[in-house]
Amino acid sequence: MFKFKKSSFVMTTVLAVGLLLSACGGNAANNNNGGNAPTNAGTETTAPAADDKGSDKKIVLGFSQIGAESGWRDAETQSIKDTFGSDAQFELKFSDAQQKQENQIKAIRTFISQKVDAIALAPVVESGWETVLEEAKAANIPVFLLDRTVKVSDESLYTSFIGSDFVLEGQNAAKTMMELLGADKKVNIVELQGTVGASAANDRQKGFQEIVDGNPNYKIIKSQTGDFTRAKGKEVMEAFLKSDGKNIQAVYAHNDDMALGAIQAIEEYGLKPGTDIFVVSVDGIKPAFEAIRDGKLNVTVECNPLLGPQLKQAILDFKEGKTLEKWIKSDEDVYFGQKAIDALPNRLY
Repeated sequence: MFKFKKSSFVMTTVLAVGLLLSACGGNAANNNNGGNAPTNAGTETTAPAADDKGSDKKIVLGFSQIGAESGWRDAETQSIKDTFGSDAQFELKFSDAQQKQENQIKAIRTFISQKVDAIALAPVVESGWETVLEEAKAANIPVFLLDRTVKVSDESLYTSFIGSDFVLEGQNAAKTMMELLGADKKVNIVELQGTVGASAANDRQKGFQEIVDGNPNYKIIKSQTGDFTRAKGKEVMEAFLKSDGKNIQAVYAHNDDMALGAIQAIEEYGLKPGTDIFVVSVDGIKPAFEAIRDGKLNVTVECNPLLGPQLKQAILDFKEGKTLEKWIKSDEDVYFGQKAIDALPNRLY
């Protein structure tokens, strides 16, 4: 059973809870390009001058969402619907891809044929977007990426990426784990990865590994995808415990839902999550804060899903011909212990 050290961890990014809930964070000071985030994150995209269409014409936005695989994803979808559904100057066309890239590509082509004014895309995976984004560019429709990036040879195929620094999230997860457990303790870690090929999974793994590689006492002994879902996270954790349960001291999950599934598996195995096995995850959804309160989850690294207001402002700025950052970062924090308990009443997702 672990006895955790009192944390002296200094947050890399600081965010007042009130600002988070309004989801209006500006650019973060950290310039880590997130590995698969825009390589020219410091550059900007300039829109053409605003057209002379009548001001009473609605701005039509087509949004292709990955699906509804987690509480975080549901919160992002709701943020988009609330933001654009309540504004009379916008019309929202929404498509749920059910976690299939081919459905997203079909949706984007439908948006192009409907001559929407802008497209927002939360890409299920990084690769395979070149052709359809070229079609959108040829139609003079700006594309905004939300929460996940894409790999393309020409970054002018999208206007801006609005989202988190996933590498930094992975780094913060590892740093906090070492701070609370002690850097000199021998710790075997199992990793629950997100969807294979997703930028969030790739970068969170990269950031975490970078920190772990710097400490010979910490070792990732097993790593497998849990597809960002609670059910799959539980299933994979059950397999980890069955094969090597006595040698696992910590779990790193790429999102809270997989961590919550792992917690169920640990309990059913007869151990105490948060005590016998340290659990850290990424997202910051309300159930994760409740799990911290109950002593079952140790840390959640926040990833802000409330991107609707930032997307709306980016579209308006683009329409007005203003200069946009290529990477519009969301502001985030890390929560554990009393800090998480104090923040719980104000969590909206």
